[in-house]
Amino acid sequence: MKNLSAQKEQLGQVIRLSIPAVLAQISSIIMQYIDAAMAGSLGAKATAAIGLVSSTTWLFGGLCMASATGFSVQVAQLIGAGQEKGARKVLRQALLCTLLFGVTLSAIGIGISHALPLWLGGEPEVCKNSSRYFLIYACALPAIQMRHTAGNMLQCSGDMRTPSQLNILMCVQDVIFNSLFIFPTRQISLSGMHITIPGAGLGVAGAALGTAMAEFVTAILMLYAVCFRSASLQLEWHGTWHLEKKCLKTSFQLALPMALEHTILCGAQITGTRIVAPLGTVSVAANSLGVTAESLCYMPGYGIGAAATTLVGQSIGAGEEKLAKDYARLSVFLGIAIMTCTGGLMYLGAPWMFSLLTPDPAIRILGTKVLRIEAFAEPMFAASIVAAGALRGAGDTLIPSIMNLASMWGVRITLSLFMAPRLGLAGVWIAMCLELCVRGVLFLIRLFRGKWLKERLV
Repeated sequence: MKNLSAQKEQLGQVIRLSIPAVLAQISSIIMQYIDAAMAGSLGAKATAAIGLVSSTTWLFGGLCMASATGFSVQVAQLIGAGQEKGARKVLRQALLCTLLFGVTLSAIGIGISHALPLWLGGEPEVCKNSSRYFLIYACALPAIQMRHTAGNMLQCSGDMRTPSQLNILMCVQDVIFNSLFIFPTRQISLSGMHITIPGAGLGVAGAALGTAMAEFVTAILMLYAVCFRSASLQLEWHGTWHLEKKCLKTSFQLALPMALEHTILCGAQITGTRIVAPLGTVSVAANSLGVTAESLCYMPGYGIGAAATTLVGQSIGAGEEKLAKDYARLSVFLGIAIMTCTGGLMYLGAPWMFSLLTPDPAIRILGTKVLRIEAFAEPMFAASIVAAGALRGAGDTLIPSIMNLASMWGVRITLSLFMAPRLGLAGVWIAMCLELCVRGVLFLIRLFRGKWLKERLV
């Protein structure tokens, strides 16, 4: 009876931390829906222009997340061990190092922006807009990096509410900025009144610019929250900004496997884009919008995974290995339950979701077809997402990275190369569905074996 009561309390803690993170993840996906719907209203070529470089934007965004995680997991374990002063030292070093990393990524992105769409095999009519979109995205990378760093620090300190609220606010900003930058000045009628709405008429470039502006504003607010308002991490004026070898080494050991994993995973996604590109503009657009539509289904998993990182990290820091294991397993079961439900809803609501994203009937039909294929993978996808978050909290990043790479390249890309010429885009998504199921099984095996419990950073 006592054990059951403890499990209920632990599950309640997982849910309390997960809800703000889930809402934040959903809000970020709503922002992607807004971008896709607004740009999609300009036609299939505009959607394809954004979709062509989407894998590369995920690559750069994932590298930002990896560099932030290398420091934030240390903060979670230090706070769990009651060492708040040490956590603030890590925060200072994180701000310096990740800002430099974000600026470096930005310079690389700007440098490749012109040639990137051509490398990806884009059709000539979409390459120009695609290049402009990625150039603007690259300019915003320092802000994206600092938003990730500050947000991760707040989450790992146990404050899930503040970053969630700020990410939701970013969605609101994105709507406002997009409406100003994508469309030209126009008039609308409201209760017999004619209202003029200003606009820059920048099209696809306007979608990137609107998102970039929202990122910059949110990054400033997130940094203010962690540096001046956080109960655990508020910086003191007399604190040192000296870089410490142990902190940097630990961060590197955590971040490098994640960065390499994400690079190779996104390399696989870029390879997937090249596999899809010869199938035509409709397939490229349907593939891009399908990924956006599916993300609303799996983002709750990432929110629960973020909560698992915090709870497992703090439990490991406090020396409570059994508690860390309990939190990890409860989080995974919760993620599977929720994403099984959202997968069912996605299957039923696929036509409606695509009706929101594009007016093109050909894209709607093909997109609905592939989205329904993917719905069957959601339970095992949940297992991999949440288990990865739990393992990350313990500092276990190398083996999960290897499992992700083996699954992506050994299953998804191999099957996609075989099935795309025979089944078209549907074949690519069948390969994706099978790969996600394999990945989920691998992560469950890793989680339940329990070797990750021996990891400790502080």
